[in-house]
Amino acid sequence: MEKLGVRLWVAVFMGVTVFLAGAQVSPTDATEPTIPTVRAGPVVEIVPAPPGYRFPDGQTYVFGVEWHVFNAGTTRVSLRDDGAQQHVTATAVSSGFVNSLYKVNDHAEASFDTRRFCSQRVQKHIEEGSRAREVELNFDYPRGKSLLTERNLKTGEEKHTEGDIPGCVTDMVSGFYYLASLPLQVGSTYAFLVNDGGKTNEVEAHVEARDKVKVPAGNFDAVRVRSEAISGFLKGKGTVWTWFSDDGNHTLVMIRSKLTWGTLLFRLQQIERQ
Repeated sequence: MEKLGVRLWVAVFMGVTVFLAGAQVSPTDATEPTIPTVRAGPVVEIVPAPPGYRFPDGQTYVFGVEWHVFNAGTTRVSLRDDGAQQHVTATAVSSGFVNSLYKVNDHAEASFDTRRFCSQRVQKHIEEGSRAREVELNFDYPRGKSLLTERNLKTGEEKHTEGDIPGCVTDMVSGFYYLASLPLQVGSTYAFLVNDGGKTNEVEAHVEARDKVKVPAGNFDAVRVRSEAISGFLKGKGTVWTWFSDDGNHTLVMIRSKLTWGTLLFRLQQIERQ
């Protein structure tokens, strides 16, 4: 239970790249059929959004988080246009029974290049249980480096880490916006790169099937996507299933993760528009 806050945070903000240590994750208790997949391209890379693609600017996705039969909290994710960049804001707040066990109040912001979809900067303010810290991550593409600063708000300790990165990566906060920009054709596999300040992870997203999904926000025709890391420190540490609306918007409507200590379910409650 002491890691619940971390898992709540990671499970939503790594919407397409959630890999929890030792986790066993599946969309249902039944065994999923094997579906043939084809790579979207021969090279693992971040690809630009297609011409004419419209980002969901001014929209906030509100997710209810459930753990077993308990209401575990609420997550909000929004996007706005900052000219040459898109700016993501995300929060995770625990509530109810879970809040009495392990309080979570996290806030993150990330920016990515609208032309190439390369992540530029990530900032996180994390309050989980007795811990409080701030994280800032910058991507220096000309030098091929990620620059991570982490501050412990309780002790004042500050750590700086520098790592190698390729020419373009996405991050854990804005990753699912990248996946939503892809065609998501059933039977296809999309490979891309994710970095959160450590070693870059290669992720494969397999578009498995079309499903009917019912969440508080309504009924959706959706595509189910299974994502997992195939390299980096996240390899072999878990898998996540996400459901995107089967239309041009590719709205993320549900995430389900079956873990060793129970099941986390993220269901879209509403979409707020400015």
